Amino acid sequence: MSDLSAPSTVLPGAEAFTADGGPVGLLVLHGFTGNPGSVRPLALAAAGAGLTVSSPRLPGHGTVIEDMIPTRFDDWTAAVEAAYQDLAGRCERVVVAGLSMGGALTCWLAARHPEIAGIVCVNPAVRAPDPAVLDLVRAMLDAGETIAPGIGSDIADPDAREIAYDGSPLAPALSFFEALGDLQADLPRISCALLLMTSPNDHVVDPAESDHLAAAVSGPVERVTLERSCHVATLDYDKEEIAERAIAFVRQVAPAS
Repeated sequence: MSDLSAPSTVLPGAEAFTADGGPVGLLVLHGFTGNPGSVRPLALAAAGAGLTVSSPRLPGHGTVIEDMIPTRFDDWTAAVEAAYQDLAGRCERVVVAGLSMGGALTCWLAARHPEIAGIVCVNPAVRAPDPAVLDLVRAMLDAGETIAPGIGSDIADPDAREIAYDGSPLAPALSFFEALGDLQADLPRISCALLLMTSPNDHVVDPAESDHLAAAVSGPVERVTLERSCHVATLDYDKEEIAERAIAFVRQVAPAS
């Protein structure tokens, strides 16, 4: 893992979110260059439904982009593992939900913790990229570049905005892409139920990645199409449906005792 110095001030709206509730917990994970604000409507709705909720801010996110440059996928998996252990220590059952890279982290956790009751993935980035993409990123890094154009705030609703970085740090992106290659062997080990929600109009992650995930896991899959939203569907026109579907799914796979 990276040796990370103290982070800068957290951006308003990008703070981690926690809420104490009943015996069932929901861990909510944001995506690459985003922050907990990207998934806040889901976290708030889950808390309002009586769930115990944790939505951590991943290392390097939600402050300034310079804080993200030294971070790597191992830093983010360590953070979500710690957040999961904390939530599992306070709850009888836990469901994990993630947007985009948060979906990959959700799958990473589920493959290692078969006791997880179920997972929710929204526009997950879970497929290893073409080797040519990896070569391109490596060439950019070799040329001295550190940041590529940003991918944040792909949202159809003109009144909504994601508080994401304007750029995409290349070294962290490469670590994520390489980790996706390793993740492929984990996907068949996921045996819990999966609620998979996909935007056909996603301009960041190919919607076919959802098809890839659905075919790879070994557990039951429920699919929902988010017709009105783009990539950051958790802030878009379908955010209420995402929350309603996710809460209903949690109650199905982890009924409170």
